[in-house]
Amino acid sequence: MKILVKNANIITPYEIKKDSNLIIENGKIAKIFHREEVEENEFDEIIDAEGKYLSPGFIDIHNHGNFGHDAMEGTYEALDSMANYHIQNGVTSYLATPMTADPKDIKKALKVAGEYINDDSNYSKVKSQVLGIYLEGPYFSMEKKGAQPPEYIKDPDLEEMKEFIEVSNNTIKVVSVSPELEGAEEFIRYLKNEGIKIAIGHSNATFEEAKIGIDAGATIATHLYNGMRAFSHRDPSIIGAVLTDERVACEMICDGIHLHVGAMDLAVKVKGKDGIILISDAMMATGLEDGEYGLGGQVVYVKDGAARLKEGNLAGSTLTLNKAVYNMANMVGVKLEDAVRMASLNPAKAIGVDNEKGSIEVGKDADLIIFDENINVSKAMVKGKIRDFQ
Repeated sequence: MKILVKNANIITPYEIKKDSNLIIENGKIAKIFHREEVEENEFDEIIDAEGKYLSPGFIDIHNHGNFGHDAMEGTYEALDSMANYHIQNGVTSYLATPMTADPKDIKKALKVAGEYINDDSNYSKVKSQVLGIYLEGPYFSMEKKGAQPPEYIKDPDLEEMKEFIEVSNNTIKVVSVSPELEGAEEFIRYLKNEGIKIAIGHSNATFEEAKIGIDAGATIATHLYNGMRAFSHRDPSIIGAVLTDERVACEMICDGIHLHVGAMDLAVKVKGKDGIILISDAMMATGLEDGEYGLGGQVVYVKDGAARLKEGNLAGSTLTLNKAVYNMANMVGVKLEDAVRMASLNPAKAIGVDNEKGSIEVGKDADLIIFDENINVSKAMVKGKIRDFQ
């Protein structure tokens, strides 16, 4: 199958190539070129981008659910529905994100997600690809639990973690943990040796405690600023540690609710375009109206798009990743190509799939989206298979 995408403003890792063309062969990016004559009869399909942007598909590494479903349901239907909604918002791949819960419920979610990931029949229709699992909890600080159910929070349990890895059929890509907890350093070193990425978050760690976790192998900060000990000039805390350490990429929820624009701007200025990962942290209300929903067995109240527990704690978001990219460009003032990078190449690098995904480069998977100035997605491709939204 040979596809031509023409008349596109192509967002590469380094620039926006205006009025350019791209060729896809057998699901891979084969050529990127500018205003050359091409024999259109050589192609099986021709897509006219009509001057819109051609971007790498977004990768949402941290999201719990959307459109009425949640990864904790532990069903194919939930993962399928989430994948179908993601693709409409430019997310061509994602990590299913279970959270703190009864261990038997976590195991169910992990088992089903692992089976789903390895079942090729799930991709007969073009939708977002589940690349793996991001386990958010239960090894967190009680002081910074956020919307994590307190009755299941515990110190790192290496034997339990080994069970989780086994039941997931080795599909866990990221585990988030509080680095100050007893046994956390050994826990992090073990996960690193297993090839699993470690995030640190929901943490009351001091600067020094966070550094121990980073030295042990942590490379991601779970939703920067949120669920973290507050920063001060005498106690820079985990926030100061992750912002100033080049080994760590920082997730951000760019919805205008979780973070002040000034805090986002500060993070971008400190970490640079390569150090920020846009995430949705979305929960099941995403794409639906305000009302009562669930997250981790708790009732969540969504009003004006903000999801909160009855105590007032923020409980995930109703953000989509295309809106996060729009907000980074329009609220924070980041260049569009850099905002796209934060939702594509940076998450791909963070979970170790950047050889195949995350940017428009020859030889990579044709996971692509076409969108307008407002990041409204009109077309998406996963490995060259096309889905239209017009």
